[in-house]
Amino acid sequence: MNYRVKSYAAQSSGSLLAPFQIERRSPRADDVVIEILYCGVCHSDVHNVHNDWGNANYPMVPGHEIIGKVLAVGSGVSRFQIGDRVGVGCLVASCKHCAPCEHGQEQYCQNGATYTYNHQDPIDGSRTYGGYSETIVVAQDFVLKVPDSLDLAGAAPLLCAGITTYSPLRHWQVGQGSKVAIVGLGGLGHMGLKLAKAMGAEVTLFSRSPGKEADARRLGADHVVMSTDAPQMTAVAGKFDLIINTVPYQHDVNPYIPTLASGGTMVMVGYLGPLDDFNTGPLVFSRKALAGSLIGGIAETQEMLDFCGQHGIHSDIELIRIQDINHAFARLLKADVKYRFVIDMASLKEPA
Repeated sequence: MNYRVKSYAAQSSGSLLAPFQIERRSPRADDVVIEILYCGVCHSDVHNVHNDWGNANYPMVPGHEIIGKVLAVGSGVSRFQIGDRVGVGCLVASCKHCAPCEHGQEQYCQNGATYTYNHQDPIDGSRTYGGYSETIVVAQDFVLKVPDSLDLAGAAPLLCAGITTYSPLRHWQVGQGSKVAIVGLGGLGHMGLKLAKAMGAEVTLFSRSPGKEADARRLGADHVVMSTDAPQMTAVAGKFDLIINTVPYQHDVNPYIPTLASGGTMVMVGYLGPLDDFNTGPLVFSRKALAGSLIGGIAETQEMLDFCGQHGIHSDIELIRIQDINHAFARLLKADVKYRFVIDMASLKEPA
């Protein structure tokens, strides 16, 4: 039988998040029941709640940066046991038999991956609800092991912000001596700096905002370039093997292309809309590329967590109560956080 748990949900695109009871399924044979201890707040949570992408279903319980511990396991579960430290990211199911799934890239499932919230369970058609809640029930193949060396709260944003930047760094084979630039210093950007540096790259931050140099260097940047300063941009022409663009809103990407080395690639992980007036000429004449990347598969996400455990990498976070989530959303829209909000889900037991 299903059971009811506390959560915070949006009832419409214009409503605030508020206490709401949801149903979680009783565990199937391959399911893991997880008590949620911490949940990161992603910019996409705000987009989904506000229906900015036009596919919202309400009531909606956001949250796909989930850290918790195992409460119970189904009869067929072999990878986890009660008390284990675990995580759940953006995906909770995929078809498992298409080419991307067979290659461990469930995020690109050709039959449609199932997202942690605002989606439908492929088996029973029930609504998926996210991590702004007491518990979650997820098939073991989509549950991740959290290394003992990782701080649980600081690990939560690794499940989205971390893997979103780790995946392109690994795909484009960043290593010792690579020259990597990160565009934007936010939730994604600060993780990109940390990860690229730990991989051995020479790391540069592109920023439009003065005053970020000290923080950027603390996070791993070797250099900071003001993208609005023409002489600074000219000085790094032809330098970068890889640029990861984390800016979440529409902007002119043309000025960054000359800073790529021949054969270099700029990867979009922030803004998801059309690029107006993009000039393809520099791509053709210098074999440069503009690409995109979406989170990572389950195996790669586990690899990322293990890498972060080995290198002591966490997200820089501000811990909040669930009762303050609407204020956090407002601050997130103003980029007023360094660099990721994480909800202490113990607060869900407190009065609203």
